[in-house]
Amino acid sequence: MKGKEGSEEKQSVSPYHLVNIRLFILFRVLFNARFYYPVFTILFLDYGLTLEQFAVLNTVWAFTIVLSEVPSGALADLLGRRFLLVVTAWLMIFEMAVIAFVPAANPDLVFWAFLINRVLSGLAEAMASGADEALAYDTLVVHGLAGQWPRVLEVQMRAQNFGYIIAMTLGAVVYDPSVVNRVLQWCSVNVSVSQQMSMRYPLYLTLILAVFALFVTLRMRDPSPPAGHRTRDPQKATIWQLLRLVLRTGAWIIRTPMAFTIIFFAMTIDHTLRMGVTLTSKYYRLIGLPEASFGLLGSLVAVVGLFVPRLARIMVERLSFGLNVFLLGAGSVIALLFLSLFVPYWGILPVIAIFVGLMLTSYFTSHYLNELTDSQQRATVLSFKGLALNVAYGIIGLAFAALMQHYRVVQTGLHPSQAVDFIEDQAFVATVGCFPWYLAGALILTSLCCLPRVWRRRSTGRKQ
Repeated sequence: MKGKEGSEEKQSVSPYHLVNIRLFILFRVLFNARFYYPVFTILFLDYGLTLEQFAVLNTVWAFTIVLSEVPSGALADLLGRRFLLVVTAWLMIFEMAVIAFVPAANPDLVFWAFLINRVLSGLAEAMASGADEALAYDTLVVHGLAGQWPRVLEVQMRAQNFGYIIAMTLGAVVYDPSVVNRVLQWCSVNVSVSQQMSMRYPLYLTLILAVFALFVTLRMRDPSPPAGHRTRDPQKATIWQLLRLVLRTGAWIIRTPMAFTIIFFAMTIDHTLRMGVTLTSKYYRLIGLPEASFGLLGSLVAVVGLFVPRLARIMVERLSFGLNVFLLGAGSVIALLFLSLFVPYWGILPVIAIFVGLMLTSYFTSHYLNELTDSQQRATVLSFKGLALNVAYGIIGLAFAALMQHYRVVQTGLHPSQAVDFIEDQAFVATVGCFPWYLAGALILTSLCCLPRVWRRRSTGRKQ
């Protein structure tokens, strides 16, 4: 009884009294609140880059994440999560500084600056992926508060959405020179700002956040390992240890049906919904929404996101993993079905549902995977999850491009006298129409591959 009462007393203690938990939430906000996100594509173009260069640069970014995702997670487990997060903050500073201060007059120099930015950004994304979460979760484990992780995730996601709202709104405002000049006139400042000046302001603001993120990571501390766990000496970490940890963790995921199932379902749902999110600006145009409203719609989605973490916590506390996956999968397919109808104006509703599905996927994956994983390989497991999600996203991107090319040919044959823009729009509509059927089939295949292994393992466990 005393042990049970002690455990309940620990669980009633607020996790936010722990410094690492507060810093983890703050780091997530600072790292993800990018003021240039609402103007991401046109920022590249205003610097003088072409659409083809934009596509190449983002391919480099994705490729960098895929290559460095798992090794960075293993490094976090070997050298300490705080060390990786400090490196992440420095990378964020460098990635922002290199494009914030590059002279825009030399197109070749601009391209190389953005190439360096994309590589550094990909490395930072990979290093942050898993390391911050592993540090926070292990802090709770050390203090006997692992059961409070759903509450921490709820607050973290809500705070991140607040940061996202501010970044989306303010980033779009400071990018527009006419708005900046009106504010300066109102403040009686006799200065005129051009587009070449204002396009850097979102970058300067993000650079300031990067500096704050560095201070936050420097204050973090790796939690002491639980009793019975061996500690590693960072000075003795070798490439062989890194490779052995990666191989051992990969084997553990394959041998552990529940871990494999969590990652596989997350991969299946995430990459499909993420592709839908990537296409929102084109989708908004086709349902009749003005471009001036895109930033406001992003903020609206973030406001809705403030309520999703509470829903997610209720679901993981009251419902089983299987039921949560079923509800999430079915809801995602329905959202994509309504998306494919391209309903004027009201088509924003399935977009909001897709964003909700993405947030629920992230929450469920973090909760169930951290609950299952041992501390000594937690960051590596989370990196494998990140790798799976990014590889799947890259594959669906290629499939989308191939489908677009196919439907262009089909629509050209059906409407030979129509303009190129009309053909492009019809091909886009037809391609998006494949999304719900693709996700439904992928979920059925994933269920057939994964769930029987989980059921067999549980049945074996009960017999033993």
